[in-house]
Amino acid sequence: MQLLILYAQLIGLVSLGFFASSKIPQLSPHTLGQFLFWIGVPISIIAFLRQADLSGAIWIAPICAWMAILLGAGLAWGWIKLKVKSQKLKVKKQEQGNREATINNQQLPITNYPLPTQGSFLLAAMVGNTGYIGFPVALAVVGTQYFGWTLFYDLLGSTLGSYGLGVVLAARFGKGVSDRTSLIQAILINPALWSMGFGLLFRQVALPAVAESVLSSLGWSVVALSLVLIGMRLQHLKSWHNLPKAAVSLTIKMLIVPLVVGSVLTLCGFTGAPQLAIVLQMAMPPAFATLVIAEAYDLDRDLAVTALALGSASLLLTLPLWLWLFGVR
Repeated sequence: MQLLILYAQLIGLVSLGFFASSKIPQLSPHTLGQFLFWIGVPISIIAFLRQADLSGAIWIAPICAWMAILLGAGLAWGWIKLKVKSQKLKVKKQEQGNREATINNQQLPITNYPLPTQGSFLLAAMVGNTGYIGFPVALAVVGTQYFGWTLFYDLLGSTLGSYGLGVVLAARFGKGVSDRTSLIQAILINPALWSMGFGLLFRQVALPAVAESVLSSLGWSVVALSLVLIGMRLQHLKSWHNLPKAAVSLTIKMLIVPLVVGSVLTLCGFTGAPQLAIVLQMAMPPAFATLVIAEAYDLDRDLAVTALALGSASLLLTLPLWLWLFGVR
């Protein structure tokens, strides 16, 4: 029943955003996204931190986040090297006399994994949408008590992974110009980080019951708007190219990594709702930040878009797996 309610909420709100955006062109996902980024999400963080249990080994969440990021990057890089090596061998056999197929094959016109594609492939396998999708899913499954785990995973893991390691890799594989000042600025002015600091202090302040209720309602309203925004953005994603590559990166990101790290947590005796909260964050589809970075650094936009759309749809199929394997019994 819990899963059915969650699916109804996810499908209903995402569909609302999808169809509203198509029927009412005036609705701008950019405007809603800016509102949520600067105002909505910070309010929800402050609201849910007041109800979150921050005791225990909550520091495990960002550690697991970086384990997932590095494992995803490592597996994706291994797959890329395997495919590129295989393609080079085929070219050497089939085009021995072709000048374009040089001895070391550094520039292969027929390769399926040029550097920009490698960059997008790596990003899709590394960083998940642990905010706009991860927060609603975790709140619905494990409740507000464990919101601190999802928050620490997102801010100290996914956010820093996206705009830190993600941008470094994008600068390495892309054609854009790396701007370290802009990178540092993007991290420092992130309102979610500031609201987390404020929320940790503000949770000690007693509020009247009415004020607590209003703040909680605002937080849940932001969760609903976040899902509506996902639908609006999906409506504007038109590219479905590169399905095979996207499927491989998503298999790494949404199946292999959560299964491996989740199993390690079980072997270490770390189980229950905190483990499920962490695994759910790992199993989220690629973050929209991957598309933003792909645009900024001239990576493979088509692959980034395809991974976003396919991953968001695949989430409905993978959620039952994690609830079955790591659900609280």
